[in-house]
Amino acid sequence: MNPSSVLAVVGMQSEAKLLPPGMPVVVSGGDPVRLRALLRQVPEGIGAVLSFGIAGGLDPDLLCGDLVVATRVRGPGGAYAAHLGWSAALARACGARLGMVAGAPAVVGEPARKRALRAATGAMVVDLETEAAAAFAARLGLPFAALRAVADTAEEVLPHAAAVGLTPDGRPAAGRVAMALLRKPNELPTLLAVAKRSRAALLALGSATRRVNGVLAPAA
Repeated sequence: MNPSSVLAVVGMQSEAKLLPPGMPVVVSGGDPVRLRALLRQVPEGIGAVLSFGIAGGLDPDLLCGDLVVATRVRGPGGAYAAHLGWSAALARACGARLGMVAGAPAVVGEPARKRALRAATGAMVVDLETEAAAAFAARLGLPFAALRAVADTAEEVLPHAAAVGLTPDGRPAAGRVAMALLRKPNELPTLLAVAKRSRAALLALGSATRRVNGVLAPAA
């Protein structure tokens, strides 16, 4: 299968830019409700679905920049299986760990909530796009995979300013972040640390994309 028939589902434009030219992409802007609406508008002709981007760590052994490929996805809407052959090929190509990925309706930023989500799901990481992408693929009977890089680790905090940091089209929302910092200026050091970790995770994803280029689509 050609990567041009694989739909990539991401949260941010910075993630979309790491994908090969010509690969169709849906950008959620970090909004799972908006993402589900966008997926309903995807034209026919898609042959597979790939969730791609950064994630929050739930497994305490994972470090910033570590890669995870989903075997299964679990979220409020249900549980979904990834395509085993495609997922195994992705993991081999980039040295990712295979495991459960959790979906969430909103940012999971506090370590206590991360621990609770891991206990409830057994997931290694959590993000805002993978569950919707998996549900979309399952509804159409399409192969599904997820490749995610850890940004914040299990014991690191995501400040409120980070949760409002995107525009609907997945670009940085500087105005929203500034307003959040005006209300909670003590979050600035943590926010700067989050930005640094996100850049490291994106670098890891970029490197992974180059290594998995031959398996960005499932084998025919």
